[in-house]
Amino acid sequence: MLRRHCPPIVFLLTGFGWLVLASILGLAILIGLVRSTPLPPWVRLVHAHAALVGGMTQMILGWLLAMMPPPHGTDLAPRDSHLTAFLAINAGTIAMLAGFWLHHYQIVAAAGFLVIGACVWMARVAWTRSSRSVPSNWNRWYYAAAVLALFGGLAFGETLAAGFMPQSYGYLRLAHIHLGLLGFITLVIVGGVFTMLPAVLNTSLSSPTLTRPALILMLLGVASLIGGFMNSSVPIEIAAGGLLLAGGTLYLSNLFRTWMASAHSGTAASDHLLIGAFFLLFMIILGILVALNSLSGQTVMPFGALHLVAYTHMALIGFMLHTMMGALSHVIPITLAVSRVPSNKKRGPYLDRLTTIMDRWRAAQIGGLSLGTMGLGVLASLTWNVPLNSVSVHTAAWICFSLLLSSILLFSAKLAMVLGQQPEDTPHSHAHAH
Repeated sequence: MLRRHCPPIVFLLTGFGWLVLASILGLAILIGLVRSTPLPPWVRLVHAHAALVGGMTQMILGWLLAMMPPPHGTDLAPRDSHLTAFLAINAGTIAMLAGFWLHHYQIVAAAGFLVIGACVWMARVAWTRSSRSVPSNWNRWYYAAAVLALFGGLAFGETLAAGFMPQSYGYLRLAHIHLGLLGFITLVIVGGVFTMLPAVLNTSLSSPTLTRPALILMLLGVASLIGGFMNSSVPIEIAAGGLLLAGGTLYLSNLFRTWMASAHSGTAASDHLLIGAFFLLFMIILGILVALNSLSGQTVMPFGALHLVAYTHMALIGFMLHTMMGALSHVIPITLAVSRVPSNKKRGPYLDRLTTIMDRWRAAQIGGLSLGTMGLGVLASLTWNVPLNSVSVHTAAWICFSLLLSSILLFSAKLAMVLGQQPEDTPHSHAHAH
C-alpha cells in the first residue's frame, strides 16, 4: 500500500499493469493490421510508450530497488521514500500518452521531464545502495552504463518531442529507440537474470567466471549495434551481431547448465527466465539474418511492416515479457511474505502457499505466451505465399491473439490471487497442509 513510502513492489505491479494495458492495445493493432484496417499512427505511439515507459522502465527501476535493499533495516527513511518518483513516472506516462493522442508534442516533451526526473532520483538511490549490495565495482559500472543509455534515450526522445533537429529525425528516432531497448532494458535484464535464476533454483551459478565475459560482449555488442544503426552501416551491424551472439551464447549456456545442475524441479519463475534467455539468443540470430538479407541493398526475402512487427515483438514478448513475468513470479511472493510475516519461522508456510499459486497452470501460461510469440513469426511468414486477407493469415492472427491474451490474463489473475492471500488464510497444521 502507498502510505508513508512506496516500496519496489508497487513499481513492479504498476509497471505490469501498464504492460497488460499496452499488450491489449497491441493485439488490437495487430488485428487491425491483418484486416487492412490499421489504427491511427498515434495509437502505435501510445502502445509503445505505455509498454516501455510506464511498463518496462518502471518495472526495471523497481527490480533494481528490490535487488538493492535499504541500508537501514527494513523500513525506508522518509527522505528515502520513493512516492514522489512513483507519482512522477506514472503522471509523466499518462501525460505523454495524452500528448500523443492530442498530437500536442509540447505536452509529450513536458511529460518526458517528469519521467527523466523520476529516473534520475531512482538511479541515484540505486547507485548509493549498490555500494553495499552489489558484489563488485565492475557490476556497478555495468549497470551504470545501462542507466546512462536510458538517459541518452530519454534525451533523444526529448529532442524529438520538442522538434529540434528535424533534418536528423530518422537518426534521432533510431537512437531513442535502441538506447532504451538495447542499452538499458536488455543489458539490465541480462545482468539481473545472472543473479536471479540461481536464487530461484536455490543454487549457485554454474560458471561465475564466465559472467563477466558474457556481460562485456553484450555491452560491446549493444554499443556497436547502436553505432551501426546511427551510421546506416550493415557491416557494423553484422559485426555487432557477432559480439551479441557470442555473449548471448555464454549467457544462455551458463543459465542452462545452472538449471541442469540444480536439484530443483523448477518453477514458473525459472521456466520464464530460461525461455526468455532462449528467445534472446534466437532473436540475435534472426537479427543477423535480417541484416544479411539487406546487405546487398536488394533483399532476398521481402521484409514488410508485418515482418518488422513480428521480429520486434518476438523480442519484446519472447525475451522481455517472459523475463519480467519470471521476475514477478519470484519477487512478489518473497516480498509479500517478508512484509506480511515478520517471523522467519512462521514465514515458510505462507511463502510456500504464495509460490504454489504462482506455479498453478504454469504449462498453459508459459506455453500460451511462447506459442503465441512464435506464432507471430509464422503469421508474418505466411504473407510470403498467401495474401494478407486470406483465411489462413486471419486464422493465424486470431490464434496468436487468443494465446497471448489468455496467458497474460491468466498471469494477472494469479497475481491478484497472491495479493489477496493473507497469512491467516494459510493452514498452520502440518496434517492439514499435507
